[in-house]
Amino acid sequence: MSTLRVTAERLTILPHPDADALELAKVGLFHAVVAKGAYRTGDWAVYIPEGALLPEDLIEEIGLTGRLAGSKRNRVKAIRLRGELSQGIVCRPAALADRDLAAEHEAGTDLSAELGITKWVPEVPVHLSGDVVAAPDLLRWIEIENVKRYPGVFEPGEPVVATEKIHGTACLYTLLAESGEEFVSSKGHGGKNLALAPDDGNLYWRAVRAAEVGKASRALAERFGARRVGVFGEVFGSGVQDLGYGETGRTEEAPGYAVFDVALDVDGRRVWVDSADLGGLLAEVGLPAAPVLHEGPYDEALLIAAASGAETWSGRALNIREGLVVRPARERFSKELGGRAIAKFVSDAYLTRKGGTEYE
Repeated sequence: MSTLRVTAERLTILPHPDADALELAKVGLFHAVVAKGAYRTGDWAVYIPEGALLPEDLIEEIGLTGRLAGSKRNRVKAIRLRGELSQGIVCRPAALADRDLAAEHEAGTDLSAELGITKWVPEVPVHLSGDVVAAPDLLRWIEIENVKRYPGVFEPGEPVVATEKIHGTACLYTLLAESGEEFVSSKGHGGKNLALAPDDGNLYWRAVRAAEVGKASRALAERFGARRVGVFGEVFGSGVQDLGYGETGRTEEAPGYAVFDVALDVDGRRVWVDSADLGGLLAEVGLPAAPVLHEGPYDEALLIAAASGAETWSGRALNIREGLVVRPARERFSKELGGRAIAKFVSDAYLTRKGGTEYE
């Protein structure tokens, strides 16, 4: 999931191709459907992204009572309105009527707390849970932002690698090289420096042990002289999320597992393995890798198109593709993100599918 930030944005207004009473407000590369005439190009407004939970008074104020997602009808979700994808909400809350939104944008102000907006965090189902233990040495995973919100992350033509984003649950594995201690966690638990206690019945531990992640991590620690090795993979299959990829999930068999990133703690610094080298390195140590769908110059239109289609993991196109994760071929800092240059391209069909699950 992406970081929740509610921000002031300058709008570009586009015509809706199939509705006389509606228009499209463009924010970054996102489109949000708005009432015709409500805004003009150049106007400033508040943009509330997908995955936001709104308070009742704000929902009532902007006229969306009963029209949002979730059991409480308070969650912002991507929807299609008269055939056009609408991602997020554009509005001008009364609470900010006296504020200079241009100045708030320039300052990079996050308005979520002021408006009572919080991030939606899905419940952890029983089959993804377990007893937890403190894990201060666990290498955490990071939030991956949507390129539509941050379209300037990559430079046109720069060498990038795009891997398929498999719809499962992120599995965090950390090896402490000196002691041999292992930590296994989900993204949600890992964000709190918690790990799952070893358990042969736990989904994450079953995946890690079946793929022999510990053995591979010891080889990586020796090769790079790393104090800690972090292996980040997706655990997936029938029963894990709504998309199965032909793999098992809740049974005692090994679930689907694919590695999408590796971090090394070398001389006290966290170093990410370059995406250009990751596939070959994983093959050397015997770990399955997320499929590479593009390796070459950054082309925004090409990658947006490549985010859609069918999954490739099974080789049988069993379900829709969730999207892509894109990185520079060589790791670098992104000023726009204030950290590592990495972003996701999400399929429109995935966002608007019925009965989807989003467990962490």
